[in-house]
Amino acid sequence: MLRELPVIVLVALVIAVVLKTFLVQVFVIPSGSMEPTLQVGDRVLVDKFTPWFGSEPERGEVVVFKDPGGWLESDHKPSTDGTVVRHVKSVFSAVGVLPSDDERDLIKRVIGVGGDTVECCDAQGRLSVNGTPLEEPYVAPGNVPSRITFKVTVPQGRLWVMGDHRDLSADSRYHMGNPGAGTVPVANVVGRAFVVAWPLSHFGQLSVPDSLSSLPVRVAGSSAVGPIPAEPPLVMGVLGVLPVVVRRWRSHRRAGPVAD
Repeated sequence: MLRELPVIVLVALVIAVVLKTFLVQVFVIPSGSMEPTLQVGDRVLVDKFTPWFGSEPERGEVVVFKDPGGWLESDHKPSTDGTVVRHVKSVFSAVGVLPSDDERDLIKRVIGVGGDTVECCDAQGRLSVNGTPLEEPYVAPGNVPSRITFKVTVPQGRLWVMGDHRDLSADSRYHMGNPGAGTVPVANVVGRAFVVAWPLSHFGQLSVPDSLSSLPVRVAGSSAVGPIPAEPPLVMGVLGVLPVVVRRWRSHRRAGPVAD
């Protein structure tokens, strides 16, 4: 049995790396930028499988994406770990048991996709997409849709993303002066967060609001600028090994909204 242990460990590590890379991964929420939908410390399962088949993010989805440049603080504290500890942490990071020091991921809700014109705010203070005002039940209580006035057309192949806690989220609005005018390349999307897995008191599916999923598509144009606050990167947590992500993203969207 002891002779077989190294083989078992090796196989388990290989399976873990494959699952983390291609199927589902757990991320830990580090800030309140997505409250009340996601709380600090929540573990969310992120579907990394369906993008391999060409599925792209759609309005209303909560997505994890790589920093498109300048969204996160770049200063890193020097490691005080010894050589052995550093190597062990490196292995654990590779399989998803520990967060990596160079993870540069964020999590936001998709508000606009390529061709959409996103604008705020109308006479009633509402956010609109392609001229249609949005009902946003997911926005944190006490927050207005946006304290920054803007009108932006999302280029093809990019996304306009916003946090549900609008007053705390350093989202697309705050990076309109960056390359891409605050939009995020679809290619930077790691996957779609589809369920809060932990703690059990927050367990639940992250659904797509009807106000966003039913919007028509339109092509138009414009942009603006704003200040850039700091925001912590999303933390990659313990590996998610549930291959439940095999379900199609679009099944619930095409059939209608589900109950983020």
